[in-house]
Amino acid sequence: MNPETPIAAEAPQEPSAPAPTPARYDAQPLHPKILRAVADAGYETMTPIQAKAIPIVLEGRDVMGAAQTGTGKTAAFSLPLLHKMMRHENASASPARHPVRALVLAPTRELADQVANNIKAYAKHSQLRVACVFGGIDMAPQTAELKRGVEVLIATPGRLLDHIQIKNCQLGQVEYVVLDEADRMLDIGFLPDLQRILSYLPKARQTLLFSATFSTEIKKLAQSYLQDPILVEVARPNATATNVEQRFYSTTDDDKRAVVRQLLRQRSLSQAIVFVNSKLGAARLARSFERDGLRTAALHGDKSQDERLKALEAFKRGEVDLLVATDVAARGLDIADLPAVFNFDIPFNAEDYVHRIGRTGRAGASGLAVSLATRDDARLIADIEKLIKKKIDLEAIELEDDRPARRPRRREFDEVPDAAPMARPVEAAAPAPAAYVPRPVRSHSRHNADPFFDRPYEADPNAQPGWDGSAGNPSTAGSSAASNAGMGRLVKHKRKVASLLGGNQQGS
Repeated sequence: MNPETPIAAEAPQEPSAPAPTPARYDAQPLHPKILRAVADAGYETMTPIQAKAIPIVLEGRDVMGAAQTGTGKTAAFSLPLLHKMMRHENASASPARHPVRALVLAPTRELADQVANNIKAYAKHSQLRVACVFGGIDMAPQTAELKRGVEVLIATPGRLLDHIQIKNCQLGQVEYVVLDEADRMLDIGFLPDLQRILSYLPKARQTLLFSATFSTEIKKLAQSYLQDPILVEVARPNATATNVEQRFYSTTDDDKRAVVRQLLRQRSLSQAIVFVNSKLGAARLARSFERDGLRTAALHGDKSQDERLKALEAFKRGEVDLLVATDVAARGLDIADLPAVFNFDIPFNAEDYVHRIGRTGRAGASGLAVSLATRDDARLIADIEKLIKKKIDLEAIELEDDRPARRPRRREFDEVPDAAPMARPVEAAAPAPAAYVPRPVRSHSRHNADPFFDRPYEADPNAQPGWDGSAGNPSTAGSSAASNAGMGRLVKHKRKVASLLGGNQQGS
């Protein structure tokens, strides 16, 4: 029997069926201190992933959670884990009374810091200690915090291994492990680090794996480290959010910046994230938008952690209009009321597209995702179509000329004084060149010129060349003077020298 047949038959009979009432947090068996913190945050009803995952986590089962970004995965695992750790709550100052009992692993520093802030907000009315360690900053403050003892530790894999090697933290009493955005950790090569970290943990533990996408590698990881997990999904895996308007425009590399500026004006967008594929491209594009008059910040891996956090905080406060970022900002960042996301470069990995556009349209709000594609992006577009199982139509966009008019050149302005102002003086017709007038030849003749010197050279027909021997032969001339006169002035004559030491002598 086809399970879809009754649904299709009953749908016309109940057109006005009421929508299911969202579950409330106070209906869950959570600790009063945690419910109080949730109420302080302004949350009353749970998202679908929270309503499904929280009861299962409270039962102690391993979970594989598949949900679109921005649907509240952090609260889905943090609230039940905090509730279960409340039995270890104590006010002792001894570090031994505060061992690490919950470990949350995140792929990026920004995501780890964001998750830590959320968990600290949920645990603020309790005695549970929360710490966050990640790379890019000094280890000394992190070491001091770990030495004082923490119950919940949020970390990136690389920095956590650094602390484990220098004995800053012990993971022998960990009861709960969360792998957040696990597919991203595999993409950036954290699988060996994950395997090393999991080898330090007790075998008897509860493991939760949450991500927006599930690849074959993620399923293999779950089979290795999760025990009989329950799959919790509120949408088809690898699906994009339905409340995000996705537009694909066909353009060229030279026109991409103009397209972004035009859409910002037409849509009246106050802020947006612009994603690129390279760190160098992010830095150059940020400087270009700055020259266009937009308040811009760059966020990429070459920035120090302090610079990255400052740029992110400035963007959240509204001090920055555009945040030009690489995929380091595509995972898990929660920016409230972000209206739009631009894919300046189509991502090389199709799954990154799902995470990029997940930065907008969070918590049920509407959003806009614009992707700018060139002819060279055909294969990448096909990969995205295959992943999201939707046909992508590339739209043409007509650009408005928003460039300021240049001042005409001085020569053009002088020659055409009454011409109308031109929007693009570079394309204006050049004035016809003036007729060529040869420069007058400067005369070097004197006022009283002798006509003899103006005549051309005329050779004497009776003159013989100076190199002719007959002119200087004594037999033809009567004297040596005559012979010398017949020779050229540049001819060097031989000197007559007496024969010495047996030389030939004439007469004796």
